[in-house]
Amino acid sequence: MESKSGGASDVSGGLVGLFSDLVRLETELWDLVDGRLRRDHDLALTWFEPMQVMDRTSDCRVADIASALSITVGGTSKLVDRIEAAGWCARGQNPNDARSSVLALTPAGRRLLTAAQVTLEDELRAQLGDAVPAERLESFASTVRHLRRHIGQRRDGTR
Repeated sequence: MESKSGGASDVSGGLVGLFSDLVRLETELWDLVDGRLRRDHDLALTWFEPMQVMDRTSDCRVADIASALSITVGGTSKLVDRIEAAGWCARGQNPNDARSSVLALTPAGRRLLTAAQVTLEDELRAQLGDAVPAERLESFASTVRHLRRHIGQRRDGTR
């Protein structure tokens, strides 16, 4: 079936609607979580996310954060500079490459992240927890992970 623009199928129209809904959902959820983290911990979500990557990645480099968060290395570097200036992470020598540094949370950064992670989980439960049955939410999460892998493979030319 063709749309009014001619040629696009209903599936395409559905994909445009899905795209719009996903973008709006992400924006609305981001704003709610960011507001809660700022209010409870004076921590922006834009800082929280790289701190999580630092926490779970041994010998974490700026490039690791950029890759994990799908953002540019340049932007990530500036972001890490600000987190470091706040005293929540520190740079050290990379044992595998003397030309680069590794990042680690400071004790204050680790305490802040631990408290903020509890708040994040609480806010996500409040916003999403009872919106749909748990199995539907897990199916949606699985679908989103699959789509991200698919897009990543296409972007990297591995498919």
